[in-house]
Amino acid sequence: MTGEREHEFGSGDPYTVGVEEELFLCDPVTGSQVNVSGAVLERVDPAGGGRVERELHACQIELISPVAHTVGEAVAALSALREDVLETGAGLIGTGTHPRAAEGDAEITDKQRYERIRDLLGDAVATPVGGLHIHVGMPDPETAIRAFNGLRRHLPLLQALGANSPFRHGRDTGLASAREVSVRGWPRSGVPRAMVDYEDFEAATDMLVRAADVPDYTWFWWKLRPHPRLGTVEVRSLDAQSTLEDVSTLVALTHCLARDAATAEPRPDPPTEILEEGMFRAARFGTRARLPDENGHLHPVSELLASALATAREHAADLGCEAELGGLAGLIERGGGAGRQRAVAEVAGIDSLLRELLRVTAPGSR
Repeated sequence: MTGEREHEFGSGDPYTVGVEEELFLCDPVTGSQVNVSGAVLERVDPAGGGRVERELHACQIELISPVAHTVGEAVAALSALREDVLETGAGLIGTGTHPRAAEGDAEITDKQRYERIRDLLGDAVATPVGGLHIHVGMPDPETAIRAFNGLRRHLPLLQALGANSPFRHGRDTGLASAREVSVRGWPRSGVPRAMVDYEDFEAATDMLVRAADVPDYTWFWWKLRPHPRLGTVEVRSLDAQSTLEDVSTLVALTHCLARDAATAEPRPDPPTEILEEGMFRAARFGTRARLPDENGHLHPVSELLASALATAREHAADLGCEAELGGLAGLIERGGGAGRQRAVAEVAGIDSLLRELLRVTAPGSR
């Protein structure tokens, strides 16, 4: 019966944060994509907490922070994990798509789940994508659904701020996030509808699992999802980031907005079709986008960010991330990760961009 299944909501402190980042494994000198996750996993020895896991493609690795009370704790763990991987001899690049790798270069990891995904999706998974996933712990199932519904309205803004993949297959795509356009070829990858309550989420999950012929809700690659198995709400709309400074800033904003969505008075749910339009505009234009509100009126990212920051600052002291929120001004000034990448490539070309991405993905760089 729905509503009686096991979940982990409330199993830990509320509003903790955890971060997962999908990074590209590369030649440490040239930045070329390499399919070496198996060799890296054999050699890596995480010493500071967190985990290193395989990803769908053998040219990627997933770094998973421990459950943390502050963004600073989570990102410090990611920094240590990046160092651990670099010590194996591999290079790392944080970006939503590899700028130069050709379609078909990436091998699928030898794992039953990933073989099944390839069978289900075919060439939709030919181009690897790197995401930044942010988990916020929830005290109970109904609060999780309240946070899930409230966070939906912020997804286009978060995607615009996190857009970090203008290049794919050796060319400028004209997009700020080529990752988002690549992922749109996957089923169950868009903005989910708002849920009435946790029972509604369970019933919708049961129906979609049957319709898609998949094992469970972890095969829903939505931009946002409740994660009962972990007791969190998971935001999945951001590209992987190059610098840990940008990771910190974006996680801090998301952490604060999630806590606000969980605790504030609910607002009317924006229509899914408006949010989907906003997601594409965010992917196309990044920090320069004009995004629709729930009535379809367009607003610049800077205006929407000012409003979101005002909300976030109400929670930043309690969550210990006031300093990290301060990084958003610099992120906007640079044009986000997409702006940083284009600024390098326009002057020095793709090869220099790859070397710069190797440099700034290493901990301690800016």
